[in-house]
Amino acid sequence: MTKLPRPRAVIFDWDNTLVDSWECIRESYNRTFRHFGMPDWSMEETQARVAASMRDSFPAMFGERWPEARDVFTASFEAIHLDHLHPLPGADDMLQGLKSAGLTLAVVSNKRGSFLRKEAELIGWAPLFSRLVGADDAEADKPDAAPVRMALEGSGISPSAEVWFVGDSPIDILCAVNAGCTPVLMRPHPPYEGEFAHSPRRFLPSCRDLADLVREL
Repeated sequence: MTKLPRPRAVIFDWDNTLVDSWECIRESYNRTFRHFGMPDWSMEETQARVAASMRDSFPAMFGERWPEARDVFTASFEAIHLDHLHPLPGADDMLQGLKSAGLTLAVVSNKRGSFLRKEAELIGWAPLFSRLVGADDAEADKPDAAPVRMALEGSGISPSAEVWFVGDSPIDILCAVNAGCTPVLMRPHPPYEGEFAHSPRRFLPSCRDLADLVREL
């Protein structure tokens, strides 16, 4: 296993990388599907299908009525997301430790930016991040490199191997590759066979493992 460069900055995905959001995401999708008379998704279907932002995924799912679907989903999500906000185990200690070590921290998410920043404020994490970039904030969403460039604006750090992009899904790893950053997969289960077009540089099962790795470097 090749040694990773010690990061100057760490960019995190948000949902299911730092906070557990699956139940909220599933319910918001299913409320939207019911509005259109479409069948609900199971949790397994939700986890397998949700990754891209609404502006990238909804036109294919809902056709010409995708703006209506976006509005229904947004209203549904806004009504429940703060009640379903649960930081993942070890996330707070990890972020506090990385910040204390002098690393620049940011978030790039395909969650709408206003929701992302409201959640970070409620948890108390907003001051830890130099930027919180959500869907529609940049000229394009993940996996495009644009939100990564926006996340690093003003930091004096450019996308490079010394910037880790940490996420739980193929779209996060692809975003890291597109931006020229180091892709790190962080989630309880290792990659499935054939899941990734680009292999993550490291798989870490938890926030604590990431914190330990940075300390070792």
